Amino acid sequence: MASPLTLEVNNLYPRLTYSSETIDRFFEEIFTLHHHGCSGSLSIAFLDRSSHSQVHGNFLKDFRPTDVITFPADPDEGIAGEICVSVDQAIEESGVRGIPFARELSLYLVHGWLHLVGFDDRIDEDRKIMRREESKVLGLIENLELWPDFLLAPSSGDQ
Repeated sequence: MASPLTLEVNNLYPRLTYSSETIDRFFEEIFTLHHHGCSGSLSIAFLDRSSHSQVHGNFLKDFRPTDVITFPADPDEGIAGEICVSVDQAIEESGVRGIPFARELSLYLVHGWLHLVGFDDRIDEDRKIMRREESKVLGLIENLELWPDFLLAPSSGDQ
């Protein structure tokens, strides 16, 4: 059954490239995992750290850098929610954790979606449940080889 959801991906990070087909397949699978009742457009925004922190501050009154910010659905407007991710945070964390950048960025997308379908991570017990669910979703993505093909162009300082 086709999902009543559509994706609207906004890449505001000039060094990031990907094919929309890989993101579409990634989310098509994720949408099947939880009863969500969402419909409309799910907006994804890839941002630099500064822009992401500005959004964080403007809406949540906290200007510190973070990895993912989600905004809930607005059914009256046909919006299934919004997931804003910091590409710079994914670059940094993937290096610290020793995992591929594409997997870290994919984790942020999964984490955002889980927030939209009702998972929380504010207290320890909820955080454990969230981490377990992230692992389950990422394991499925791994088994089905549905990783988005995120790539970074070298920055001017990398040459």
